[in-house]
Amino acid sequence: MNAEERRQWSHDHTFGQDVRKAGERRTLWVILLTAVMMVVEIWAGIAYGSMALLADGLHMASHTAALGISFFAYIYARRNAANPRFSFGTGKVNALAGFTGALLLALFALGMIWESCERFISPVEIAYNQAIAVAIVGLIVNGASVFILGGDGAGGGHSHSHSHAHSHGPTEGGATADQNLRSAYLHVMADALTSLLAIFALLAAKYYGLQWMDPFMGVVGAFLVGRWSVGLLRSSGLVLLDQQAGDTRVKTVREAIESNEGTFVTDLHVWSIGPGIHAAEIMIVAANPLPPHRYKDMIPEHADIVHIICEVNAQKG
Repeated sequence: MNAEERRQWSHDHTFGQDVRKAGERRTLWVILLTAVMMVVEIWAGIAYGSMALLADGLHMASHTAALGISFFAYIYARRNAANPRFSFGTGKVNALAGFTGALLLALFALGMIWESCERFISPVEIAYNQAIAVAIVGLIVNGASVFILGGDGAGGGHSHSHSHAHSHGPTEGGATADQNLRSAYLHVMADALTSLLAIFALLAAKYYGLQWMDPFMGVVGAFLVGRWSVGLLRSSGLVLLDQQAGDTRVKTVREAIESNEGTFVTDLHVWSIGPGIHAAEIMIVAANPLPPHRYKDMIPEHADIVHIICEVNAQKG
């Protein structure tokens, strides 16, 4: 086989990962908003003697760093999409960034609990009017960030472009979601939540003397953020570990192949290799075997499978 014939039978493994994602642009805008608000809150915390605002500003600094990881992951995946060292493209960079962001969320939750416990033991004096005003501005900024990131990719859907144009299939266990965008979304949701709880606690402390509400709301917020991080760790971790795709997708592939009379799928593996894209390895035993490409053509496009390895064996006897 000469070089030209070899190229005709081969294909690239970018699977649309070389295309700039909408999540990349959204994440950049949110990084800029979060960084500006971080500077304002740290300055206000120092100027008004408010530990609450200073702590929230430092929290936003950690989230700015986490969002920076998400943005870097988009760029790295796009620029290395055609790198032959990545067997199935760079789609899993997305899940790795999501997993890293989830770990940072978990650390953020632990930090909130630690700080809240310190404030239970040693309450600090707060300049309520200034702190409430800045917290409200922070909530508005965080709300805008949630709106910017709150698309299909953050909520569990997916968007992608590759050589096999098709309709979108169902989300199964988060495997088809943009885990990187979801991580960024949860970080700004956590910021919005802490701002909202801070406002509620500051109002309760100012007008009803309930100073214990400030650290208590910190514990509540930490619990919710912790739950989000566990969910993201699980969904992104399973993608990194090549979890078998959901039953619906696997059943679709099996039934498509076995619709051919006298054909049986004896071994089937379907796993995610990026947001909304999957690979499959299929072992087939048939009474009257067909060429492998015929079986590949039987798999419907809505199964979102972009790379198929097919082994065909003749049924003995």
